[in-house]
Amino acid sequence: MCVFLFNFEHKLEKPFKIKLTPKQAIIKLGNYCAYQERCQKEVIEKLAELGVYGNDAQEILAELITLNYVNEERFAKAFSSGKFRHKRWGKQKITRELNAREISAYCIKQALLEIPDDDYAETMQQLAAKKWNMLKQINPFEKRNNLAKYLIGKGFEPSLVWDYVKSFK
Repeated sequence: MCVFLFNFEHKLEKPFKIKLTPKQAIIKLGNYCAYQERCQKEVIEKLAELGVYGNDAQEILAELITLNYVNEERFAKAFSSGKFRHKRWGKQKITRELNAREISAYCIKQALLEIPDDDYAETMQQLAAKKWNMLKQINPFEKRNNLAKYLIGKGFEPSLVWDYVKSFK
């Protein structure tokens, strides 16, 4: 009887990467940014994946900003409108996500101004009505509480949510 032992825990080393020249990196990252809006943090992470760090990465990022491939305010506006329209997120959740991407407070404020107040209230009301019909609780207090938790979890402001939820019976 022959027994073969294999070491499956051996990890293969990453394949040899050719160091990109700054010009090659700018072209590659330009295409990356042209595909969809990117924030500076995402660009720095992509440069790190490509093996570009430190001052080289900062110089490439500066060049991409100069060429208008990377624009934090434009990214914040696109991100907030997309998350609001498609995922129906509230302003608090959008703000948290933009903060996680290290977007400036000014850009976040400008992005949130792009969401019309009428659409915001209407979206919250639509979500509330749909969720209210799905909830199975008989006790109206529990049902309102669960509805409020849901809307707050979607990122709507608690004061706005509770003012609206109180009207449900």
